[in-house]
Amino acid sequence: MRVELCTEPGHPERPNEDFASVALPASGKGGTLVVLDGVTPPQGDVGCVHDVPWFVARLGGALGELSVSRRDMGLAGILSLAIARTADSHRTSCDLSHLRTPQATVVLARWDDERVEYLVLSDSVLLAESPSGEVRVVADDRLDTLPPRVAEAREAVRALPEGSPERAAAARRYVAAVEALRNAEEGFFTAAADPSVADRAVTGTWPRGDVRTLVGLTDGAGRWVETFGEGDWAECFAFLRKAGPRGLVDRVRALERERVAAGVRVGGKPHDDATVVWAEL
Repeated sequence: MRVELCTEPGHPERPNEDFASVALPASGKGGTLVVLDGVTPPQGDVGCVHDVPWFVARLGGALGELSVSRRDMGLAGILSLAIARTADSHRTSCDLSHLRTPQATVVLARWDDERVEYLVLSDSVLLAESPSGEVRVVADDRLDTLPPRVAEAREAVRALPEGSPERAAAARRYVAAVEALRNAEEGFFTAAADPSVADRAVTGTWPRGDVRTLVGLTDGAGRWVETFGEGDWAECFAFLRKAGPRGLVDRVRALERERVAAGVRVGGKPHDDATVVWAEL
């Protein structure tokens, strides 16, 4: 088995809010892959005394341990239990009902001699390569299918001059429209403090013989496809096979710098935390 991992913060003076791990049980059969992308909160009160890295370390650690030790449980059950365990660790000190309590996107995969299980929640992505080279994409597209009023609010922002008070006000309205749909019907879901969100994840199973390689990417690394249009996900996989996770992150950083130098906005932030985990089974 071959495993490669690269994770890098968006800015060297900010902590990395991503989490990544690969665990191989002592039995020598199978393994598990975990990738989390912590959601950066806005300035102000978030109801929690802990930061996002604290949260993803505990949730990611719980997912890794449970996915190895609880082979009797499916991945949705493991995510639910990991969320509950993490919530219990700060329930007495923090307001876990706050909309912006620490939270993360999730990619979780587990394999043994017979099957490969997968789970994806929110906008991180899992790629799976078959022995013939076909690349399958597992993604949760709910952020791309929000109600039309959200797209209208976004377009209203883009139509106004950069730096103007009108654009700033429109941007606040757009953010409020998105926030109202966080972990809500018609909206999108992340792993925060409610264990039932695990039932919203995209899950499934493949025969073990149908999977040769698994790749988990946070959206900071997925910018290669989703922001910069360097290719589709199959082409991204091919690039990874040649350049490796480090090469993909380096290319994303170069593209970000080019956009910034040209005065072009790059999503919500010029540079995002970027993580790639490659596991060749």
